[in-house]
Amino acid sequence: MVRINGEDKAAAGKSLCDYLQEAGYDSRAIAVEYNEVILPKADYETTVLQDGDVVEIVCFMGGG
Repeated sequence: MVRINGEDKAAAGKSLCDYLQEAGYDSRAIAVEYNEVILPKADYETTVLQDGDVVEIVCFMGGG
């Protein structure tokens, strides 16, 4: 299991990019912390989620 935003998900073996697409995230409007490190967007496709990983996804919001 992979802990994503505080919830265990069966995402092990998927690339981060694939998970984000399946979950409906727009990669242009988020930041990802992967095992306590901010992950560059260039690494989303090559990062494969593993059991025990911890991922936090933060969405940017506009407003005024």
